[in-house]
Amino acid sequence: MGPEIYSAFIDAAGGPDALIIDVPTAGGDSVYKQDAPGTRGWKLAGAKNVYVLHTKDKRLADTDSFASVVKRAGGVWFEGGRQFHLVNSYAGTKSEQAFHDVLARGGVVGGSSAGASILGDFLVRGAPSNNNSIMDDPGYEKGFAFLRGVGIDQHVVARERLADLADSIISKYPTMLAISEDEGTAWVVRGDTATIVGRNKAFVYGGKDPNDRGKPFLTLFPGDRYNLATRHVTHRVADESPVAASVIDSLFKKYVDSSAGGATVLVAQGGKVFVDRSFGIPDQPKYMPTTTVPQFAIGKIGDVFTALCAQLPEPPARGGGRGNPDSAGTGRGRGGRAAGPPATPFQNCITRRISTPIGMHKTAATSDGVVQSSVDELYRLSLGLENPRTFVRDTAAAGNGSGIDLTRGWQSDNYRGVSRLSAYGTPDGHRSAFVRIPERHATVIVLTNDDGADAKRITDEITSRLLNAKSR
Repeated sequence: MGPEIYSAFIDAAGGPDALIIDVPTAGGDSVYKQDAPGTRGWKLAGAKNVYVLHTKDKRLADTDSFASVVKRAGGVWFEGGRQFHLVNSYAGTKSEQAFHDVLARGGVVGGSSAGASILGDFLVRGAPSNNNSIMDDPGYEKGFAFLRGVGIDQHVVARERLADLADSIISKYPTMLAISEDEGTAWVVRGDTATIVGRNKAFVYGGKDPNDRGKPFLTLFPGDRYNLATRHVTHRVADESPVAASVIDSLFKKYVDSSAGGATVLVAQGGKVFVDRSFGIPDQPKYMPTTTVPQFAIGKIGDVFTALCAQLPEPPARGGGRGNPDSAGTGRGRGGRAAGPPATPFQNCITRRISTPIGMHKTAATSDGVVQSSVDELYRLSLGLENPRTFVRDTAAAGNGSGIDLTRGWQSDNYRGVSRLSAYGTPDGHRSAFVRIPERHATVIVLTNDDGADAKRITDEITSRLLNAKSR
């Protein structure tokens, strides 16, 4: 979860001094101490008053003494795990009512993974088991209903779940509004209006606007706004883009013909994703975004990964304890690899040391060191590099500067009066480009399979329009 989400929640809770209740119960353990892992991110983000609230005893949760601390809270955050643990512990108790009272008096509630799903009225994937593919369980269909009439799914791109709400929920409950988001992405809801914040996309099922072409949902991007009551988009961030759609169409018209090899482009500034498009890329299985898959060989842009790996320490050896079933996923998952030869150190670095903190799941390296990625995943890296706490040499450094030189692997120059960091697919700027303007929080990424593509020229054109725009 990125700093943009932490900051939005802390502000809504009343600022750094407000009491934030962290509820780790979905994780399934019997005991969580006051320094539980979920508290670390809040404290690093500036929250000074975090209290861990947990019980597996529903009778205790239904007492005034247990729920009393919530009466002083500005915010309540539900951690990930399995949704049914939250139901078993708190549903129908004085604690659940206290959670609702926080929102009623102007505070904020939120959650990640299972903690996001519990916020809905209908509980998606609530079955009391570790089989999180069960979408609808008769005994566990009721969430805490902070968003009435809404069902919420999560991890939908990372775990290729985009079809599930349409196939299993909307088909059965056609009047429901279902929403979802990928990892590191949030719906920030005030009244009936939601703003999409974070590192990837969000999705709407059962809304009143037309769905995406050939898909059972509507895609929203960071900066878009959506009215949950009317079920309509109220603002598209693309409408305020300093780079017009016609300019993007002109720059990439060659790639509309799939025989040119395909291309993708992402343009973002200040947390708003103005452009996230593909050209000449066929529809992907399971409705996956064509800006996430397939992966492109990124050539010399891989030097950015090499430079990070040279500075990041090896992670501690993995223990033998059980994992968190809802957060672990299935199949390859985060850092997973298909059966085959042992991974090289560079492959391990990408899947564990670089990908894990920023939520990349598809980016990988071949055994001979060729890095493959997408514009969506490289944008996650760009946002991660803006936060000095993302990549650190050791835990102690996390609060005192990263100790990592985040400019290594990049070409650095001054472009139109601002510092620019660039990496290109080839030494002469062809095929692909990854450009960052840190002081403007701007990112431009172009990936192609075309050795003749003048990626530097394309990104220069786009960057110029970003810089020439009035401050937003």
